[in-house]
Parts: sequence; C-alpha cells; structure tokens
Amino acid sequence: MKRCCFILFLLYLFVCVSASAQSPIIFKGENVVIGDHVSILEDPANTLGIDDIRKSKSFVPSGVSIPNLQLSSSDFWLKFTIRNESDQEHLILALEYPMLSTCEFYAMTDGNVQKMSYNNPFSNRKYQHQNFLFDVRIVPGTSEDYFLRVKSSEQMVLPLILGTPKSIAENLATNDLAWGIFMGLILVMILYNFFIYLSVKDTSYLYFVLYSLFIGLSSITLSGYTYRLILFDHPELNHLGIVIFPGLAGIVGNLFMMNFLQTKDNSPRMHRFVYLPILLYSIAVILRVFGYDQASFRAIDFAAISTVIITFTITISLSLEGYRPAKLFLLAFTLFITGLLLFVLRNLGVVPYSNFTNYTKETGTALDVILLAFALADKINTFKRDKERSQEQTLLALKENERIIREQNAILETKVNERTYELSEANTELNQTLIDLKEAEGQLVEAEKMASLGQLTAGIAHEINNPINFVTSNITPLNRDVDILIDFIQEMEKIGLSDLPVAEKQRLIDNHKEEMEFDYLKMEINQLLKGIQEGASRTSEIVKGLRVFSRLDEDDLKKADMNDGLDSTLIIINNLLSNKIKLEKNYGEIPFIECYPGKLNQVFLNILSNAIYAINKKFEDKEGGILKITTTNDESRVTIKIKDNGTGMDEVTKKKIFEPFFTTKDVGEGTGLGMSIAYNTIRRHQGEIQIISIPGEGSEFILELPIVFEYIEEDI
Repeated sequence: MKRCCFILFLLYLFVCVSASAQSPIIFKGENVVIGDHVSILEDPANTLGIDDIRKSKSFVPSGVSIPNLQLSSSDFWLKFTIRNESDQEHLILALEYPMLSTCEFYAMTDGNVQKMSYNNPFSNRKYQHQNFLFDVRIVPGTSEDYFLRVKSSEQMVLPLILGTPKSIAENLATNDLAWGIFMGLILVMILYNFFIYLSVKDTSYLYFVLYSLFIGLSSITLSGYTYRLILFDHPELNHLGIVIFPGLAGIVGNLFMMNFLQTKDNSPRMHRFVYLPILLYSIAVILRVFGYDQASFRAIDFAAISTVIITFTITISLSLEGYRPAKLFLLAFTLFITGLLLFVLRNLGVVPYSNFTNYTKETGTALDVILLAFALADKINTFKRDKERSQEQTLLALKENERIIREQNAILETKVNERTYELSEANTELNQTLIDLKEAEGQLVEAEKMASLGQLTAGIAHEINNPINFVTSNITPLNRDVDILIDFIQEMEKIGLSDLPVAEKQRLIDNHKEEMEFDYLKMEINQLLKGIQEGASRTSEIVKGLRVFSRLDEDDLKKADMNDGLDSTLIIINNLLSNKIKLEKNYGEIPFIECYPGKLNQVFLNILSNAIYAINKKFEDKEGGILKITTTNDESRVTIKIKDNGTGMDEVTKKKIFEPFFTTKDVGEGTGLGMSIAYNTIRRHQGEIQIISIPGEGSEFILELPIVFEYIEEDI
C-alpha cells in the first residue's frame, strides 16, 4: 500500500511539473507572437507580489497564440522565458490591448527584479502610443525570465508581439495609417450625410449620422486612439467611453433600422422585439456610469447577441418578401458581422494573427457604413420615382374626371327629357291593363335610378367644386408673387453687373428685399403652393370614391368590399351632411362578398339619404344629429347597420315603408320607390333587411348579406 501511494505521489508531481513547464521563446530577429509560450496564473485575491509569483508552481500554459482571459476582477500573471538568438540586444515587447487598467512588466536580470509600470498618465509614458511597449534588454545567446501582471474591467485579449525596435515601429506605423484611413472615411460619411439631412430633413439620415458617429467613436475607443489623441490625461473618461460609445451606437443603430425599414408597418410582429436590445444597451450605459463595470460589459454582450438575432430575422424575412431596402441593409449588416466574427476568431486563435485579420472589424464597420449610405440614397431615389408616378396618375385622374363630368351632364340632360316624356305618357295611360301598369312601374324604377344618378352628379360637382376653387383662387396671387420675384431677380442682375462697391451693392440688395417684403413673399408662396397641393389631394380622394360608386349600372356579379361601397356613397352625399350631423363609422374587417356592387351602392344611397332627411327634420338647423354605420360578419354573412337619431317611425309606417309609391316626404321630395327598390335588391341578393325604429328617437336599418351568392338566372 505504501509503495502504491508513493508511485501515485510521483505521478502527481510529474503532472504538476508538466503543467507548469513552458517552452522558451526563441527570438531570431523577426517579429514573433509569443502567446503560446506564455504560462498564466490567476490571483483572485489580488494579493500576490513578484516574490510570491517567482516561487509559485501554479502557472498553467496558455496553449493559444493569443491568450483570451475571462471577464474577472482578478489579477492575472503571465510568465515566459526569452532566448535571444539574434544579433540585437535591445528588443521591444508590444501588448496590443490598450484597455488594461493595470499593466506591470518584471524582468529578471542577474537575479534582480526590474519593474516597468504603465499605471501613470499617458503623457508620462516613454512611448507615446496607446499599446503597451516594454524594453527588453537581453544579451544575444542568453535567456531571461519575465513576468507580466495585467488587470481589466473588460474581457482581456492579449496579443503579445516580440520584435526589434525598428520592426515594432514599422508595425505600429502601418497600424496608425490603417486607422487614419478608417477614421477619415467615417468622418467623411458623417459630414456628407449630415449635409444631406439638412437638405432633405429625412429622419433616417439623422439616425444614420448618429450611428456612424458612435460606431466610429466605439472603434477608435476600443483600439485606444481616443485615449491617445483626445483623453490622454483623463483615463477615467476613456474608461466610461469603452461601454458608453458602443451602447449609444447600439441604441441609435436599432432606431435607424426601425426607421429605415419601417418595421412598425412592414414587420409589426418583430417590431416590438427591437426595443429589447435598446433596453439592454441603455442598461449597459447606466451601469457603466454608476461604476458597475463588469455588469455593464456583460449587458453589452447580451444586447449585441439580441441585436444580431432580431436584425437578421427582420431583414431576411423582408428580403424574402422582395423589400429592396431590407436587401441592402442585410448585405451591410452581414459584412459588419462577418468582419466582427473574423476578429473574434482571431482573438480565439481559430484564424491566424496577421495584417488581414487585424483589421477585419474595422473593414466590416467601414463597409457597413458605406453600404448603408448607398441604401439611404437608393431609398430617396425610390421615393422620388414613386412621387413622380403619383403625380402623373393624379394628373390623369383629373383629366378623366373632367371627361366624366362632361359626359354625365350630357347624359343627365337626355335622361331628364326622357323621364319627363315617360311621366306624361304614364298619366295618359292610367286606365290601361295590368300589363301596362307593370310597364309603368318599371319605367318609374328606371326613373329612380336616374334620380340617383342626378344626386351622384350633384354631389360630385359640389365636392369637386370646393377643392378646385381652392386651387384656382391661389393661382392669381401665386402668379403675382412670381412676377415680383422675376422683377427682383432682374434688379439684382443690374446691381450685380454694376461697378458699385460691394458694400453699396449689398445695401441696395437689402433695401430692395425690404421694399418687396422678401421674407413674407417666401412664406406666402409656400402657403399658396401648400393650398394647391391640398386641393389636388382632396380631388384625388373624391375621384377614388367616384370610381367605386360609379358601378351603379354594372350587371356583372363580382366580389366587392362593402366598406368601400359605404365610403364611396358617403362621398356622394357629403353635400347633404352638414357639420351639425355627427358621423360615426365602426367598420369591421369584413370579407369581400359576391354581389352586384352598383345595386348595393344604390341601396346604401337610399337608406342614408332617408336617414339624413329624418335627422334634419327633427333637429332642423340645430346640432345633435348622429348617423352611425357599423359593419360586422360571421362565417357566412356580412351585417351592415345604419342607425340615426331622427324622427323615427311608428308601426304603420314600418309596415308600409317597403311598398311601392309609399313615402312620408312632402310632395316633390320623393318618388316612394327608393325603399321598395332597396328591399327588392336585398332580397335578390338572398339577404334580409330589418328595421328597428322608435318614434321620436330614431331608426336602425339592419342589412344581412351572404358572403357567397347562389346565382339564379334573374334580371336584377
């Protein structure tokens, strides 16, 4: 038993010795990355000194070319041995990670300890560079042991490079040149897009400028250039910027994505998730401000992960739907993430440490900013093309509207003459047979259609007249203002070509501007143009309603939206609605139904006209009238409710309201056929019409129409 224990003890010592052993660094004159020749010891209590470390057997080989230490509040000691097989005695050890709060270098020379510390202000450094540079003096052909103590509130990545002063200086100069190009590019993009924002006032450009600013500050802060060039004697501010700048970049970047891709409209389900990384970035900034360094660094990690997942989800889904801005955004973000991923893989040792992998993060950031700028420009061009197309369509619609009005006026005059002739013929043939009476009834039904057409034309003429008058009334003052401007320009040309001194020219120009009230003139022109635009927009809306309602004489069965039909009818009778009648529309998301849309529009017109008549009869010129329209549906039917608070109907009127020629209006105000036609139209649509009415309180018409029409060969 004792012998077995002794063997196990020897094996334990062998394992410990092997774990702490590390091959020396052989320097032959060329730069070498020494991370895989380093042993590491963690001091959780932060109490060990160099004398304790020299005796310690607890060092563990790093095993990677670039040590990557976890986020910790511990001190970390690095131990390594250098054997100089070059002809140079003076070497430089470069640690390319500027975010260390503690960095102390210990050299064991002839058994004595020499310490070099970087805890002093930047201005007191021997080498004025953001990276940590240590002099290593070792006689060629000899070996020396070295220790390095490091500490940081962030996760530490320690690229350690050993080389001659010349080669290290060349490497640092190349690095400074690359970063100078990067910073210049970011600055150009910021200024260029800021000037574009001042011109177009597009919020997307403002978000992009702020994003470019903070992503640029984040990059140069993490690389140490902010500390070197701006905050060199304020390490506490640089320490705050390590998290605050990336946090602000993340917040503004997500806001830019929401605005640029219009996620609220284009991706409503994912839109609310974008606020999660914004919240996490805000928490990270607050934690860093209040001194919770490690927690803030971890919050940044979670925020970045959530941003990547949500951004890829939104951009990929919108790209698959063919949304062009999302495709450009996805390409830019992919390049940014690819560059960042290669940088992380370099730090983990998966890809080699080289000039290419050193700048993948900055390259990805630059490409991201450039492509996003292109995407913004493409979006502006798209908006411009859409605006031009919309203006062209509006012009065509106005011309078509003029043609329709002319045709309708001609048709109306013809129909009125025909109706007069038909009525006179009907009065002379009252004693004809039942067939003649049926024919007369048909003629009156057709006459009712013509009356609806007359009401349509009157409503459209009234509705279009207001915005057209608004446009034409602005033309005369606009022409006057333009003439004034032309005169002013000609006068300025004379002054500019004269031989007067510059000060005299300026005085004359100011006097002319004051005489013509130049500032007021600009404001008046803007208001006149805005009025013309509003008039044109209103006319476009009226034409759209007319297109829907003008299907009055269509005889084809088709699918139609009853909400659109109701809206088009309201446009037609808008001249009957005064400001004293309150209109309440409660439209549901109802499906399209199979129907004859023009016939149903006539039904809506008749019922709504009667409702307005009842309201006006009750309230006269007083306020208080309410007209309420509600649409709902179930699996098989669509329900339309039209309710008013007018005079209402008694039981006798309710029973006779659908009879032909029955009317409660005064002579000359109605034919008595409107509700009869409405009843027959609803029945022939295989629907039902119900009335709920209380005298003095109002009436409610309830129309129920099937979604699927069972077609029967019958003349409607």
